[in-house]
Amino acid sequence: MDKLHLDQHISQQFNQELEDVRNKVLAMGGLVEQQVSKGLTALLELDADLGNEVATADFEVNKLEVDIDEECIQILARRQPAASDLRLIVTVIKVITDLERIGDEAEKMGRFSTELTESSKVVTYQKELRHLGELVKSMLRDALDAFARLDVEAAIETAARDEDINAEYNTLSRLLATHLMEDPRNVSALLKISWCARALERIGDHSVNICEYVVYLVKGRDIRHISFEQIQSEFKT
Repeated sequence: MDKLHLDQHISQQFNQELEDVRNKVLAMGGLVEQQVSKGLTALLELDADLGNEVATADFEVNKLEVDIDEECIQILARRQPAASDLRLIVTVIKVITDLERIGDEAEKMGRFSTELTESSKVVTYQKELRHLGELVKSMLRDALDAFARLDVEAAIETAARDEDINAEYNTLSRLLATHLMEDPRNVSALLKISWCARALERIGDHSVNICEYVVYLVKGRDIRHISFEQIQSEFKT
């Protein structure tokens, strides 16, 4: 595991500001994790009340994004950070953007779950949705953990699991497409289930982004658009 030594500044106040920003990102990540978990539960259990709770709670995530973004801007203006300090601020701004978008995807699941409570079609795909959802929740949790621990190896290993999520999503999409052609009377419900699956797949993509930002923060290397094989070879420990 790499260390940035973010607490080694002449100004103790600067140390505190950087630590405060990191802690707020982790708090935002925890809130987003809860929203994703509740959104998935609402979908699988056809819980309209829980779905509505998730659909109407997105403002909390949005507020945190605005607050953290403003704090980062203040640090940039006052401290004019360089090197790893600047990378931290840039990374935080990027991470909270992805967390906010994950919150949006959770909100979609909550909203669609309230509209699917009268449909029996979710039960048909409950096993596939649960498996996809558990993979996504695990990936998000591990991406945030890699950020918290500044663990490059864990970030790369976590990002590589997106292939499994994509495979599960593609399988479910094919099942839904086949069902749609065979039973067009249920087009509305099947499309909403498909959109929920797509929301989960997108959460996986945003989790990959967070992992890539960890590598950038610790190593100063932008690994976007590089194959996992090349990344794993370059950063093999």
